[in-house]
Amino acid sequence: MKCRYVLLIASLLATVPTLAQSVEPLVRSKSSAQATYSLQGRVTDATGKKAVGLPGVTVLVKGTSIGTSTGSDGRYTLQVPAGSKALTFSFVGYVTKEVKLTGKVVVDVALSPDTKQLNEVVVTGIQGRAAGVQIRGAATVQESHKDRKARAYSNSVAGYLAPAPEPGAGESYATIAENGFRAVGKEPLSTFSIDVDAASYSNVRRFLQQGQYPPRDAVRVEEMLNYFQYDYPQPASGASAPFHLITEQAQCPWNNEHQLVQVALQARKVATEKLPPANLVFLVDVSGSMQGEDRLGLVKQALRLLTKELRPQDKVALVVYAGAAGTVLPPTAGSKRADILAAIEQLEAGGSTAGGAGLRLAYRVARENFNREGNNRVILCTDGDFNVGEQSDDAMERLITEERETGVFLTVLGVGQGNYQDKKMELLADKGNGNYAYLDNLDEARRVLVQQFGGTLFTLAKDVKLQVEFNPARVREYRLVGYENRLLAAEDFNNDRKDAGELGSGHTVTALYEIVPVGAPATVDPLKYQPAPPVSPAAKSAELLTVKLRYKEPQGLTSKLLAHPLTGEARPIQKASENLRFAAAVAQFGMLLRQSDYRGTATWEATAQLAGQAKSFDPDGYRAEMVRLIKLAEGIRPTPNDYGSR
Repeated sequence: MKCRYVLLIASLLATVPTLAQSVEPLVRSKSSAQATYSLQGRVTDATGKKAVGLPGVTVLVKGTSIGTSTGSDGRYTLQVPAGSKALTFSFVGYVTKEVKLTGKVVVDVALSPDTKQLNEVVVTGIQGRAAGVQIRGAATVQESHKDRKARAYSNSVAGYLAPAPEPGAGESYATIAENGFRAVGKEPLSTFSIDVDAASYSNVRRFLQQGQYPPRDAVRVEEMLNYFQYDYPQPASGASAPFHLITEQAQCPWNNEHQLVQVALQARKVATEKLPPANLVFLVDVSGSMQGEDRLGLVKQALRLLTKELRPQDKVALVVYAGAAGTVLPPTAGSKRADILAAIEQLEAGGSTAGGAGLRLAYRVARENFNREGNNRVILCTDGDFNVGEQSDDAMERLITEERETGVFLTVLGVGQGNYQDKKMELLADKGNGNYAYLDNLDEARRVLVQQFGGTLFTLAKDVKLQVEFNPARVREYRLVGYENRLLAAEDFNNDRKDAGELGSGHTVTALYEIVPVGAPATVDPLKYQPAPPVSPAAKSAELLTVKLRYKEPQGLTSKLLAHPLTGEARPIQKASENLRFAAAVAQFGMLLRQSDYRGTATWEATAQLAGQAKSFDPDGYRAEMVRLIKLAEGIRPTPNDYGSR
């Protein structure tokens, strides 16, 4: 019987290369004025008689984050800074290759397959009766040239019959019931907690760069909005509040009959040397699920970066947990970097996951070294896959709610894929007076822990709540875009016992409301038996709404109140500020990814154009990256396993 088997490494199922016709270079140079030159080439498989291009190969300028990926034919183009010494070419299943740069503008590379010992190999039968058989244990993997070519292109290549894995299979996300329109006559108040988390955007980026749409519930629009920097003004010198409140209105780009209102906060940026001393506890998950360079390996790299930012007045302890929890490094001054780095270096993964025990121990260490004049924080690094002790969301919520009363804040850094527990980690950060980021690569770790050191680790205000009151003479209906998991009851606004979000040094918060002005068609037909009382339209100069805000000092118990009205007329979206135009593009991007019922006339092309025209302020290149991701998403072909029709 003639049978042909394709040997597939299990981890490859989560790393299918992107099949975009072309991928623009992912360049994040901090100096746009730096001299560069254009370099191009092709990456092929070294084993065949005929050169076969390899798509999805990562091409990086050695020692930088400047790079790109090869297209479907293996070709690439890259802007290389003058003086660069070498390029590295890496692709799963092939030996990484380094090529020295000698002034050439064309660099072609042939990669050789990597034969290695694996702990698990999945054997999928194509024509025989052994389909789906799994072989566990050590095995030497050798693929034919034909099999490598098939794997390099996609799981859908003829000859491979097993279906591609569902996006996010094995991962958990909290269900999001998207906000709908509310009638001002019935619900004039909209109340929510701020959210400075940005995990959703980097997680969405991970899926798109692997050639998949993310699960709908992985797309949280408010976290996408708040991933980016905006050019908001700093608080005035001498202002009592540690942040500046900004409002603006314009025409809604996805529904011309509606308007878009932006409500934003800009926290005061405090220089690192002026920040209060830090009492930090690194809490690292070293269970078996954390094995791998994209998990514990990435965590160790991230903590090394953070260690280099520490000051002598800062203290760091290192707690780990697997089957049990233990202290690897007692509280150590930031000046003793060698000791801290040595403790990080010795971490290895293995065993079950006692997340609850680890959290209890980390909080205890933080409490024992509590600094009343400083910032006290636990930094949890995990994939969230807890399986010993407290496991349920309710049990973890009770644990964190108890511990936050001590004044210790929480930062959650998520890593990994396939078993990633986003739902649990979002809950921990939300209930633990903290923030949450997903590290999809080392560059993201640098952004969170180095570039945003103050915002991530130092709280300026806690329990920050916003309440917007709409004027029924100007607004018929409104819809808050995102923040579904942050909604509060109207009475929660004045309740100082109600937990809300935290704001760190230099942080920005952006929220958008889509409003139906008086005179525009209503989204709901008028009632027959309970007619609404007549409302006289107000002049366009009248107040549209009033934003109220409450916040507490980091160790305070009583909130302070601010209020700010918005007046005037909505401008065409083309004449709105770049901040509002880019935020609108981010919201459109999120709604398209979610296939939102409220996306109106939004298209991938219109979204890319709107974002592309609003990126003159782009200090780190992330706005330009989003434009590339929008174009990448437009080219992804939906699969039967996609969550919902696209």
